Amino acid sequence: MKRRNLIIIAGLLFSFVLAFGQEIYRWVDEKGTIHFVDDLTLVPEKYRDQVQKRKPTEKPSPPSTKIPVGKEVGPGIESAPERKDLLGRGEEWWRAKGKEWNEKLFNAQKNYETANAALKAKGKELEESKFKPDSLKRKLKTEIKDLEEKVKEWERQKEEARNMLEKVLPKQAEDYRADPVWLRPKETEKTKSSAPSLPQIFIPPPEEGAPPEPQKGN
Repeated sequence: MKRRNLIIIAGLLFSFVLAFGQEIYRWVDEKGTIHFVDDLTLVPEKYRDQVQKRKPTEKPSPPSTKIPVGKEVGPGIESAPERKDLLGRGEEWWRAKGKEWNEKLFNAQKNYETANAALKAKGKELEESKFKPDSLKRKLKTEIKDLEEKVKEWERQKEEARNMLEKVLPKQAEDYRADPVWLRPKETEKTKSSAPSLPQIFIPPPEEGAPPEPQKGN
């Protein structure tokens, strides 16, 4: 029984040393007891001729799962190459171009509305200055003229940007065989619209001792 326990302990020690990847020396003494050590100097000299040296085998590393671009990714399947136009420009270039002109259109529209509102305000101020000094009227007329020029300029830029987005860029995409979808803004995630809930009205309870409210008759 004692010998059996020693064998079990020796086996556990052997597994423990293997886990750390060290070399193991196995030898049996004259009583038949198996010993495992990780240092050859710990083996008595009279048993060193029967020492069995063992080295744990390294576990193979798992194969790489990285798939190069353009290589086969499965049986009969190959990754599609990135689409380009005739000049080698891809989706990113065309989307950047569309974004640039969309921003120009947005800024031109915003500035046009601001200048037009200021022009109307100055025109109204001039109408109300009939009985005011001529110097003020001349000043208002000069400001109105400047605002009219600004309104025309922002309107011109607005039409230029709209023309680029609606005609010029789509024609260029067709000529250079680019995907027309690249000029459209990417769709944002649509949220499901739900019907608005009715507001909850809180009616406080009547105070104690207060007379009840009279009911309206037909």
